[in-house]
This record gives sequence, structure tokens and C-alpha cells, in this order.
Amino acid sequence: MEKIIEILQDIDDSVDYANEKALIDDHILDSFGIISLIGELEEEYDISIDASEMVPANFNSVEAISAMVKRLQES
Repeated sequence: MEKIIEILQDIDDSVDYANEKALIDDHILDSFGIISLIGELEEEYDISIDASEMVPANFNSVEAISAMVKRLQES
């Protein structure tokens, strides 16, 4: 999860990502931030994030992002 936090901090370093649980629901990440995050995750973890994965539940917290990444790496 440390690498995911690093990626998020590169996008916006003013957020406490370790404790935030509503990144999408509270509009902390905007559409540009989400697109940047997806690109970085795909590159860093050698995964492909399909449109079906692009739902708020997968991006609201570092834990949710991490769980999605792990799931995609296993498939």
C-alpha cells in the first residue's frame, strides 16, 4: 500500500490518504486525478483496469485500491 500512497501523493500531496475513506464520494480525487491514478497503477503493477472496474467502491480508499490491484494481478 505504500507505493499506492506514493502514487496518490504525486497526484495531490495535500490529502491524508492513509486515513481517507471517501476519495471519490467526497470529490477529493477529480476525473483528471482518477485517470492519472489508473495510468500509474497500470504501469506500476502491470495490470489493465477495465471500465467495469472504474466504480467508486474500488477507488474510495487506499485499501480499496490495493484490493482491486491484488485482484487484478491474480487474474
